[in-house]
Amino acid sequence: MLRLTVCFLTLSLGPAYANTDAVPSEEAAEGLFTETPYSPYANRAFPERPLWGDTHLHTGLSLDAGAFGNTLLPDEAWRFAKGEQVISSTGQPVRLARPLDWMVLTDHTDLMGFAPDLQAGKPGVLAEPKGLEWYEGYTAGGEDAAKAAFDIITNFSQMTLPELLLESYSPGADAFAFTWEQIVLAAERHNDPGNFTAFIGFEWTSVPKGFNLHRNVMLRDGPIRALQMVPPVTQPPYGDTDPKALYAWLEEYQSETGGRAIAFAHNGNLSNGWMFPTEDTYHGGKVDEEYVSNRAKWEPHYEVTQIKGDGEAHPFLSPDDPFADYENWDVGNLDISELKTDDMLAGEYAREALKRGLALEEKFGVNPYKFGMGGATDSHTSLATAEEENYFGKSVSAEPSATRVLHPFVESDKGVIEGHTLVASGYTAVWATDNTRAAIFDAFKRRETYATTGPRIGLRFFGGWEFDDSDLETRFIAKVGYTKGVPMGSDLRPREGDGAPTFLIGALRDPIGANLDRVQVVKGWLDTDGTLQEKVYNVAWSDDRVIDADGNLPEVGNTVDLDTASWTNTIGTSELITVWTDPDFNPDERAFYYARVLEIPTPRWVLYDKLRFGVDLPAEAQLIHQERAYSSPIWYTPGE
Repeated sequence: MLRLTVCFLTLSLGPAYANTDAVPSEEAAEGLFTETPYSPYANRAFPERPLWGDTHLHTGLSLDAGAFGNTLLPDEAWRFAKGEQVISSTGQPVRLARPLDWMVLTDHTDLMGFAPDLQAGKPGVLAEPKGLEWYEGYTAGGEDAAKAAFDIITNFSQMTLPELLLESYSPGADAFAFTWEQIVLAAERHNDPGNFTAFIGFEWTSVPKGFNLHRNVMLRDGPIRALQMVPPVTQPPYGDTDPKALYAWLEEYQSETGGRAIAFAHNGNLSNGWMFPTEDTYHGGKVDEEYVSNRAKWEPHYEVTQIKGDGEAHPFLSPDDPFADYENWDVGNLDISELKTDDMLAGEYAREALKRGLALEEKFGVNPYKFGMGGATDSHTSLATAEEENYFGKSVSAEPSATRVLHPFVESDKGVIEGHTLVASGYTAVWATDNTRAAIFDAFKRRETYATTGPRIGLRFFGGWEFDDSDLETRFIAKVGYTKGVPMGSDLRPREGDGAPTFLIGALRDPIGANLDRVQVVKGWLDTDGTLQEKVYNVAWSDDRVIDADGNLPEVGNTVDLDTASWTNTIGTSELITVWTDPDFNPDERAFYYARVLEIPTPRWVLYDKLRFGVDLPAEAQLIHQERAYSSPIWYTPGE
């Protein structure tokens, strides 16, 4: 009976199955699809608001953070990011003005677990002569503690750490495994899908001879997958500083656990030209098909602005851009063991990297520098503060005090990075459909993110071929943007007709921040002669200013009161929205476009310190600046 039943069903389905390609009549299709609902907010599938977070934060578990006196561990860092008040390592109460929506905690993997044991004077640390020396300096405090901390960092950078300590705090050691478990489980405790997302992550700290090649790693997964492997390190013989080693670990992680991970670099400005190579890599390799494919696969994001200098552009590379000099750090490499030269700069900044990516794509068919933009604090205090008036520094030595702006942050016999040049940046905004690990991670993969230097500026950036001024007449520009074009981080849809690409851009001031000055579009392209070009266009601005024939716009003005560290929103505007068409478009040239939004001038953190502590600042200390946001680019490829 069963066999007969099966045969009967097979036969009876035969004629229907054969006709599945038939086109139903209009009458048959009636009623199958619902009409557009009355509520314009119903059935939305696109991201509706930016989710704000930090992709780069260190606790006292990190070697350098702990050595400099950070005693706050992951639980305090997570609580603070979620809006709770905590007591800093220097005993000061601190709280964010507004909670974050998500965060990646990225403690350094090398010597993971060593710093708390150093602070506690564990026998295993004191058994090593260098460990005893560092412990005595740490407990003595003051200048002795600072010397001990810098000696630790110098030995790490120069790969001369004591063998006993390396063995005790590297993969395979109990302390390393238990610290990783502590990090993973803390993130899981604080992960609250829908309200706050806590990502498991780490920093892979490649710094050969002081050249910054660091990458942060962000996992999409929870503890079941994350605890199946321990993260990689860079110190030999347990690890390698070559990014190829990190890519191999990422490949193994995904294949062994079924999980997902991405990596993103930061502070190319401290790599002395090695962050974005075009021919040779630092480790003696070549920028070949394997290199560009791996970098494109594993690094869809770049941390463009943070505490160790803004990395969007540099005036040497962009002499026609008056805003390219924003808080640059260009003294030398990370420990100033080698000074900077002009020929290094092109391998260090995001805008130049995006241009170089076009040329490499022309050569290999793959763009290794096709990344989305993000910002982060890189705070080593466990405190994700990017607000100028609430800035708690990069390390415990730079937490609020009367002297923090007066002593150098890094100094060598070759140069100095002054304390007053520390940058309060930054945060990453993510256009994700939900506040969950999966949705936010997926937004990173499709590069639908943007960076700010601190303020929570709202920014939409869509590219297409048929946006026009009528699209500005709706308050639902996102619906128009996703329907007629693609969002930031995407490739333009295939070109139809003979027109140039059009861009729908909307910017909204931070609700508790400064008014907006202007919106610009930064374009980079590979011209038909094989030369990389760039141009910055002013596309929307406030206060009825008149742009000149060369596209230059008068400055917005300045309302900052230096005596009170305040400003007034009597200039600028609360929102800017426009449709812009590329007037110089050539369909035969590869190109990228991204939006840059500038606020009106506001006080820097050093001005708040001057007034709070009565500090006589160095004459060269910059007191005001223009905060900004950078969207991820949109790319155009000829023939697509």
